[in-house]
Amino acid sequence: MLTIYDSSLVIDNLGNRARGQGVAVAGFYFDFAAQAEQSPASMLGAVLRQVVSGLEEVPKDIVQAYEDQKEVMGGRKPRLADIVKMLQNTVSVKRTFICIDALDECVARYRVDILDSLNQIQRVSPGTRMFVTGRPHIEAEVGRHLAGRGTALRITPRRHDIISYLHRRLDRDIRPDAMDSNLRADILKKIPKDVSEMWVKLTTPEKLAQVVH
Repeated sequence: MLTIYDSSLVIDNLGNRARGQGVAVAGFYFDFAAQAEQSPASMLGAVLRQVVSGLEEVPKDIVQAYEDQKEVMGGRKPRLADIVKMLQNTVSVKRTFICIDALDECVARYRVDILDSLNQIQRVSPGTRMFVTGRPHIEAEVGRHLAGRGTALRITPRRHDIISYLHRRLDRDIRPDAMDSNLRADILKKIPKDVSEMWVKLTTPEKLAQVVH
């Protein structure tokens, strides 16, 4: 059974197991409060930087692409198509795990470009493993754009696990005086009640199950 409260746990687990094995692990978290800044180019650019940071040497085509952009209109960031191509070239020679958390928090018009880009990357590099989380209302959309690759796993939070997690976080609050017993009780009552079901998209479920269990 796979139980997830935070995709950082998955990324940490993958990173620990991949250490010293020539495997790249990259992650990105979508935040509703930062929707305007989290464009497809910025998101995939962040993934590209993480993958490249683990290489002994930055590929010449990536260096050249960034140098070329500096000379265009006073300097600009690479376009989405350029970033996708660089990722395709990079992950095709290095086994890579890409973890994307809270995709439902991404702007709807951006999701189409992101999912299509991920599909392009997987077509060139089928060995690339992807892990995507989000709420149920975008599950069908993800399935369409990723061409049916992988399996969706629904996760229903268990109330006692959520309460235990909240207790741990509240006990570690650096400002305990800011919360009285009534507020603490309200938090422990309301949050477990409001937490919704989510799903996890595993592009290669049997492989990820070996890594995250």
